[in-house]
Amino acid sequence: MQTLYFDLRDTKGQQKSIEDKISAAAKILRDGGLVGIPTETVYGLAANGLDEKAVARIFEAKGRPQDNPLILTIPGQQWLPRYCKDIPPLAYVLARKFWPGPLTMILKCRTDVVPPAITAGLDTVAMRCPDHPVTLAIIREAGIPVAAPSANTSGRPSCTTAQDVLEDMDGKIEGVVDGGPCAVGVESTILDLTCDPPRLLRPGGLPLEDLERLIGHIDVDKAVTRALNEGEKPKAPGMKYRHYAPKAPVTVITGAPEKSAQEIVRRVKPGDGVICFDEFAHLFKEQEVHTLGPSGDKLAHSQRVFDALRTFDNSGVQEIYAQCPDNRGLGLAVGNRLKKAAGFHVIEADSAKVVLGLTGGTGAGKTSALRAIESMGGTVIDCDALYHDMLEHNEDMRNAIHTTFPGVFSMDGRLDRQRLGKEVFEDKDRLEQLNAIVYRFLRPEVSRILEEGGAGLYAIDAINLLESGADALCDRTVAITSPLELRVRRIMARDGISEQYARLRISAQKPDEYYRGKCDCELNNGAETAEAFQQEAREFFERLVETVKEEKAHGQA
Repeated sequence: MQTLYFDLRDTKGQQKSIEDKISAAAKILRDGGLVGIPTETVYGLAANGLDEKAVARIFEAKGRPQDNPLILTIPGQQWLPRYCKDIPPLAYVLARKFWPGPLTMILKCRTDVVPPAITAGLDTVAMRCPDHPVTLAIIREAGIPVAAPSANTSGRPSCTTAQDVLEDMDGKIEGVVDGGPCAVGVESTILDLTCDPPRLLRPGGLPLEDLERLIGHIDVDKAVTRALNEGEKPKAPGMKYRHYAPKAPVTVITGAPEKSAQEIVRRVKPGDGVICFDEFAHLFKEQEVHTLGPSGDKLAHSQRVFDALRTFDNSGVQEIYAQCPDNRGLGLAVGNRLKKAAGFHVIEADSAKVVLGLTGGTGAGKTSALRAIESMGGTVIDCDALYHDMLEHNEDMRNAIHTTFPGVFSMDGRLDRQRLGKEVFEDKDRLEQLNAIVYRFLRPEVSRILEEGGAGLYAIDAINLLESGADALCDRTVAITSPLELRVRRIMARDGISEQYARLRISAQKPDEYYRGKCDCELNNGAETAEAFQQEAREFFERLVETVKEEKAHGQA
């Protein structure tokens, strides 16, 4: 098959010639053919999205797994009702702000119209309106939505020029439209609007921060930071399989730019490949180097990352080491592509100590949240257990309590817990006196434990985290909250008590509003099971820890 080449880099040229090329490309699509098309993100491999045979040819040309859904590309939001149902108002809010542009929205699908080859059998469909005048003109001329995954052979780095497309697809498809190099360089951001809150399935050319400024909190899917497990079904392109990978194995080095560069220097061998920021290229005189641009220029990173990965396929390097930008702005998308190219083989150049403080009322789910911390390899400092241990072994604290509460220690030094409890719980002032003593000794002990511990993740578990001053030892404080009725049910099941007693216990504690107003973050537990909340908490903490580490690496914490 001869692949036709349509040069539309100059759209200010002879109008008749431009219109003829657009019409020819549109006719190929209407007739069931495949065309490489430009977008602001990467080049796409387009076919009639309503023609199952044409869509099947995309999978064949790319060597793409059949369970990997495709994006349906349209010229504007007015086409959404043709292919989607139960469209939330939020979709139109986002479309008005960000379309045309690098945003793909997951919506409920009209399965009577959209073939299952597009959705991989799901009841949802990915919709996008690209910001490229040539491609929008072709779609309008064709009068059909187009399926347009990236125009590379599946598993290879995506294409950011028409020449990249020809390298992978020449002779396999009917045409390639050259609209010039892509302005963004990484694929679109994919946002699932079929759940509440919306969920980021793939970071891309539209930064997460821009979305959250408009619509508030967005959950981040676990596939953004790790590979999906066997059997997990992807809801959107780019979630499951190893993508963007050159032939040589890739290792990604994260951390502050200076430290990640030094870590590559320590590991790299003569003849290896290096992807690095401009200012560190001089360190690798015995390696093949491709630069991403200055360390602070995220747009340059996104424009160059796929070109760097693809270029290594034409060299004989045995291994590739890549510096990784931080997760802010476009850095989240660039880092995601590099980590997928590496099969999530990531090394941290500078380990950091991250301390989280967890607090909240009984029944909110703090135990499950702490289990999530432990599942991440974190160390939990249980302040309640620490307090009881100090009552037995910390002589200074024992003496302070004995002076203020004479008679609570027996002649042999044993604490009469019942007597102490009766005295403080019957008199609010006496309780405050006891707390003041405990806080005076507890905080230095927690600080000592943290100082003696090495780098890593730590969680301070304390219902009185804020009152004791232990919050000052934390990088972030997290309020664990939950709807009242769920808390009541959990306490009844956990402690085997009546509903009335469960409500009394909750009413005796500070309300969620107190913790919500004083903590840095809130983790709300609306899950039906402890296991489900533990998974949600892990995803929340993974993202939070990553943010804290980046701030520390860049001198912001």
